[in-house]
Amino acid sequence: MKICMVGTGYVGLVSGTCFAEMGHDVTCVDVNAAKIEGLKKGVIPIYEPGLEELVKRNAAENRISFTTNLAEAVKDSLFVFIAVGTPPGEDGSADLQYVLGVAREVGRLMTGYKVIVNKSTVPVGTAELVSAAVREELARRNLGNLEFDVVSNPEFLKEGDAIADFLRPDRIVVGVENPRTAELMKELYGAFVRNGHPIHMMDVKSSELTKYAANAMLATRISFMNELSQLCDKVGADIEEVRKGIGSDSRIGMPFLYAGLGYGGSCFPKDVQALQRTMKKYELGGHILNAVEAVNKEQRNYFIERILKRHNGNLKGKQVGIWGLSFKPKTDDMREAPSVDIINALTRAGATCVAHCPEGTENAKPMLPEANVKFVDDIYAAAEGADLIVLVTEWSQFRNPNWEKLGGLVRTKELWDGRNQYTPARRRAEGWEYHCIGRGKATV
Repeated sequence: MKICMVGTGYVGLVSGTCFAEMGHDVTCVDVNAAKIEGLKKGVIPIYEPGLEELVKRNAAENRISFTTNLAEAVKDSLFVFIAVGTPPGEDGSADLQYVLGVAREVGRLMTGYKVIVNKSTVPVGTAELVSAAVREELARRNLGNLEFDVVSNPEFLKEGDAIADFLRPDRIVVGVENPRTAELMKELYGAFVRNGHPIHMMDVKSSELTKYAANAMLATRISFMNELSQLCDKVGADIEEVRKGIGSDSRIGMPFLYAGLGYGGSCFPKDVQALQRTMKKYELGGHILNAVEAVNKEQRNYFIERILKRHNGNLKGKQVGIWGLSFKPKTDDMREAPSVDIINALTRAGATCVAHCPEGTENAKPMLPEANVKFVDDIYAAAEGADLIVLVTEWSQFRNPNWEKLGGLVRTKELWDGRNQYTPARRRAEGWEYHCIGRGKATV
């Protein structure tokens, strides 16, 4: 089947590549000519494990191509996916200008039946706005009777595991009103659900809300555990034991029950804010969502304040080794990354930070223009001469370092584990002053 994928950001590029991998004919379109030229040469603008190999293989086999020419791509395709950004506005609501801009362009260009698929994360009611924008342009062209359908098809990709999530999804959600279009969407996704996992066909508004609801639920679990972790520090309980105790309940489960520095990235922060805005629009309190966001902001401040308290608020002359910059492992995404707040706070207190991240460094540099920070190429360089080390992102490279080597490199064996990656008793037995989150009085 022929697909036009508008937008070559995270969602568009991963989705288009995976459709091509399953044998579909995909044309990826973007207004950024430099990005398109790079993609034609195999230069991937984002870091996602496995993506580069898939793009190159499918391009070589002519299943995926890249262009700035939307007219040709729309003309040749049955499906037109909208996969452009919906950044949060000043009030937290999703900015739909790019989505609606694409819709208007499609309305100006289409000459036959199209299935227009919203892949971007959009609030309830967006499909109606897209449909209205397309119809308005068709009317201008005296093609008001030309048929099309607008479908909601939210993505549920985890950065770092996006390829596996798309190729072997635990579910596919499709919001559609036309039975004919529902059958086309089932055919499009047929190869992806041979593992027996379902395609959930539903009305468009339910599909649009499902995306926000899923991310808000996951964000709620994270904030709940982070709030409990602070209580654990106060009463002397261990958040890891609490996690095991409640996570083994089949009604709850283990995923997203980890205490740490809070959530970041491109999805959870803006999706929680957008859903808050929708609740407010319909004069609903949104009390749980308000608390989720407040706890997330508070958690990184709680960690920072503990570090500063340990040093009486003054880090002048201290060198801090920072392990990890991206908001999570296996991505170079720095959006809403806790590392930015932590580094800025520590440098304001007088510290010099020496940071290493396997993939996030280049994206981090412009976000830390005022901070006193040096970027290095490995974890030991970040630790050399350090008065304290702060683990911010749980990259696998940081899980089992050579502790004996580290002990010889640092000035002081002080370790702040923002992700509860290490065993407290073991680190302390090796002479480290070890601090983590929510693991009893000994961590305070």
